[in-house]
Amino acid sequence: MLDVCLLGTGGMMPLPYRWLTSLMVRYNGSSLLIDCGEGTQIAIKEKGWSFKPIDVICFTHYHGDHISGLPGMLLTMGNADRTEPLTLIGPKGLERVVGALRVIAPELPFRIIYKEITEREQTFEMNGYRLKAFRVNHNVPCYGYTLEVDRAGRFDVARAEAAEIPKCFWGLLQKGETVEKDGRVFTPDMVLGPARKGLKITYATDTRPTDSIKMNAKGADLFVCEGMYGEKDKQKKAREYKHMTFYEAAELAKAAGAKELWLTHYSPSLNYPEEFMKDVRAIFGNAVAAKDGQTAELVFEEA
Repeated sequence: MLDVCLLGTGGMMPLPYRWLTSLMVRYNGSSLLIDCGEGTQIAIKEKGWSFKPIDVICFTHYHGDHISGLPGMLLTMGNADRTEPLTLIGPKGLERVVGALRVIAPELPFRIIYKEITEREQTFEMNGYRLKAFRVNHNVPCYGYTLEVDRAGRFDVARAEAAEIPKCFWGLLQKGETVEKDGRVFTPDMVLGPARKGLKITYATDTRPTDSIKMNAKGADLFVCEGMYGEKDKQKKAREYKHMTFYEAAELAKAAGAKELWLTHYSPSLNYPEEFMKDVRAIFGNAVAAKDGQTAELVFEEA
């Protein structure tokens, strides 16, 4: 099960009624945060979630509305007596940018692990999930992220018994581990059926539509995508500043075969996103004009 919360939905600047775009995902006792603009701490507090399990923070790029909340977040974590390491992931220059921001947060009681993205696509395995960064098209180096949780096949008791595998090893094999005992090697494929459908979330913001987004969002259970502009006369502006309209995001969701689309990263001038959703849903029916604190609980499908 994945708990997902879109903490804020704003682009460029926080507003009294809208925090900056940031996504928090909780899985198996750990939490991942994507982007950390000004006000992200308040958004987490408003949601009632905790800073403590956050062990990974990813950045799409280094514009202020996506990273300026980091120094305060680090200080809050430090003041809460955190000692566990914190992993930061982002485009090239990550350590330099964070180092500059840490002028106001120089001493922390925990270690920071930096993982810079150096390829157009790069995968990180951690905390029981797979995180893939993929390059998108903004006016600075910018990445989207796909988080996937795999699900192993069903355990076949009959096969385990036929192979005379001791029951004390069944749990390890079910977890995907290989076991050796008295010269015999027991592998997961001896007792597990075909892999079952897992869970998948894709997040993309501050970009024009790209094939990389469409490919990485393919079949996503949840596709969180920038919709900077809802007004149809803003298409030229979207192209100029390398952002997306609601309609372009809907076309991507449709092409990717995503289950659900949450629009986010609204322009400060866009007061009522829902006004434009009729035309958006004509393109992709399961589209949501997301609001701050939008939450979903994603669960594995039953066979």
